[in-house]
Amino acid sequence: MNYLHQIRNYTLSQIIGALLGALGNSSDENLIRMTYLAEMIPQKDYYKRQIRRIRSLFQSQHPTLKVAKKIMLEANPLHRRKLVECFILNQLLLGTNKRKEFSESPGGFYPPGLFVLSPTMRCNLNCYGCYSGEYSREQDLPFSLMDRVVREGKEMGIYFVVISGGEPFLHPHLFDLMAAHPDVAFMIYTHGGLLDERRIQRMVELGNMLPCISVEGFEEETDARRGRGHYGKITKAMDLLKEAGILFAFSATLTRQNAEVILSDRFIDHYIEKGASLGWYFIYMPIGREPKMELMPTPEQRNRLRERVKYFRQTKPILLGDFMGDGAVVGGCIAGGRKYFHINSQGDIEPCVFCHYAVDNIREKSLKEALNSPFFRYIRERIPYNQNLYRPCMLVDKPEVSRSAISLHHARPTHPGAEAMFAQLAKDIDAFASAYAALSDPVWEKDREESKTEAEAATSARG
Repeated sequence: MNYLHQIRNYTLSQIIGALLGALGNSSDENLIRMTYLAEMIPQKDYYKRQIRRIRSLFQSQHPTLKVAKKIMLEANPLHRRKLVECFILNQLLLGTNKRKEFSESPGGFYPPGLFVLSPTMRCNLNCYGCYSGEYSREQDLPFSLMDRVVREGKEMGIYFVVISGGEPFLHPHLFDLMAAHPDVAFMIYTHGGLLDERRIQRMVELGNMLPCISVEGFEEETDARRGRGHYGKITKAMDLLKEAGILFAFSATLTRQNAEVILSDRFIDHYIEKGASLGWYFIYMPIGREPKMELMPTPEQRNRLRERVKYFRQTKPILLGDFMGDGAVVGGCIAGGRKYFHINSQGDIEPCVFCHYAVDNIREKSLKEALNSPFFRYIRERIPYNQNLYRPCMLVDKPEVSRSAISLHHARPTHPGAEAMFAQLAKDIDAFASAYAALSDPVWEKDREESKTEAEAATSARG
């Protein structure tokens, strides 16, 4: 049945109403119908193509269909509705139109789709390789400033805010921010140790929060970095979240030490069983307390991460993101306000959560001014830095870009020790970039040629 033909004459409000009304039905046919409804909303062809791709995955019984059905069946009704309203409708569909309008306004530019906000850099843990913990409560962002930043983001069409830190749940006004912006989807990166019944009940009441819990592997790996007994705390939190119907993600950082563990089927299957609907993979970057190059994954391990995520996406009922490996999906680096940026607890506006340098502070400039600064424009104008999109990063794949951006625009370090990557470790970073280029360039050429051949075959098959 051609649902698209049936709904061509719907008004926008009717389409949105039909989408929301369909949330209680998790049948395959209904989920496919929802993609036809969603396709009618965004103005940009790019997003229409992405929706058609999702529909194709659903129609082929791809594992993403199982994830969608899980959300429909298991999520708390308010949580499910809020995520659809805030993330799918406001951010992905209506937000794209608003961002396009902003780009066409006088003095406008195409804004990023999200930003990362760190209300506090305080943390009650003392993990190696982390820059958090060495801060006081007086250095937290005040609620009024966080509220202002989120409002300015919405004016540009940004309805997705990632909360990081530090440990966000140490901030006394975190839930107040979510309550003040019920039309925004918030993803909260947390170590998970503070997620108790009281906080999870507050999530149930608000509905627009999705926690992303950091894991290092299983009990041995997690407790080795975060402290004895921490793994038990986060697995209990996962059980409570699952029981409450709150969707959650895991966040795993690839190091030279844990690569074999977190890239295993056993690891993914375990966290799916615990209830995770999403997962994020990062690689260790030598930016924190006592940065160690020997903790960075080898070029072979980094390439293995990309391969394993690709395999997991085809075989496991979980949505996965690969911060580095997905450069090919998003056209290179996403920093500098191209697709995202970071505001730390002091208000410094950084191009990336891993690049701790800033020129502007949100206390002194509007979001629009900061995003359109010469510093950020310099970074955006050079994307992609490499033809090989498996090497998207200006820090560890094309480090001369970040060094020149910092030098030319007199960017300042935003915390003690931030200079290490650009000073003491510069030669090691260059060596890593060169080694990964030698490994990944032939892989990129091979994969790009295979993708081109597959596309041509598909076109031919369609006649």
